[in-house]
Amino acid sequence: MTAYVAQVPLRWTDQDSYRHLNHARAVTLLEEARIALFFDRAAADGVGTFSSGLLVVGLGVEYTRQVAYRSHALRVAMTVEEVRAATFVIRYALHDGPGEDAPVAITAHTRMATFDLAAQRPRRLSTEEKTWLGEWA
Repeated sequence: MTAYVAQVPLRWTDQDSYRHLNHARAVTLLEEARIALFFDRAAADGVGTFSSGLLVVGLGVEYTRQVAYRSHALRVAMTVEEVRAATFVIRYALHDGPGEDAPVAITAHTRMATFDLAAQRPRRLSTEEKTWLGEWA
């Protein structure tokens, strides 16, 4: 299984009063990693259609360790599974540090749906999108 890896910066404002990563801000870091994959990397690979309508329709998060503030980025590894007609699941592993050997602090998943914003309804994944998603499965 090939994972896409994003390095996301940890900002001073991401910590809570206990001086560790706030749970809600952790979801924002996952979102930033997801944007890097589905907007930036997909467009670079010639698949620009995700940026025109992709919605989170489900979210699950498990926090396994605290992440203290530090000035270096955190590693987020993402894979794709359960590709269906109009939805798929992204699995995340947020590491407590930038390296592959850094312990995993958060695991999560989002169920995503491709969406036609003009028509305000879900749309089917194209063959090109399914093929591209297969690279991360």
